[in-house]
Amino acid sequence: MKKIVIAITGASGIIYGIRLVEELLRTSEVYLVVTDNAKTVARYEGVQKKLIELVKRVKTYSEHDLDCTIASSSFNQDAMVIAPCSMKTLAGIASGYSENLVLRVAENTLRLKRPLILVIRETPLNTIHILNMLKVSLAGAIVLPASPAFYNKPNSIDDIINFIVGKVLDILGIHHELYKKWQTY
Repeated sequence: MKKIVIAITGASGIIYGIRLVEELLRTSEVYLVVTDNAKTVARYEGVQKKLIELVKRVKTYSEHDLDCTIASSSFNQDAMVIAPCSMKTLAGIASGYSENLVLRVAENTLRLKRPLILVIRETPLNTIHILNMLKVSLAGAIVLPASPAFYNKPNSIDDIINFIVGKVLDILGIHHELYKKWQTY
């Protein structure tokens, strides 16, 4: 069973992190970090109740819990996913500034050469954002913009969410049936 740390930060798209954790709970040991800004955005996006229910089902940490087990590089998680990943969090990772638990675990993940997937959720991007994505990519992170495909002919917002979550699971090597794979028609 894989040990995966999921962080939900204060970018729009909190549902990506929620859905990802729901899917991972079927196959993996999940450790969740929820930032203060994520809680605020969850209220605005109407997913606060879903987030509260999720927190009841999984070991959850605050961004301020810097003395917890997962903050140590000896924790040995298999991967970390930040979904959604705010531009503030991206900038912290790109700068090596580990002021909170999300940034500390991301730093350890990169240092140990384990998969770090950043589901960025911002548009448009400015030059600083793009340079920060380049920096984290050069450091070994995988930048996965929340840019859905339409070849699978989504019929609902859930289909669009499932496509992005499915792409994360693909990178993690976890089988799923969340979206229809590309086929020539």
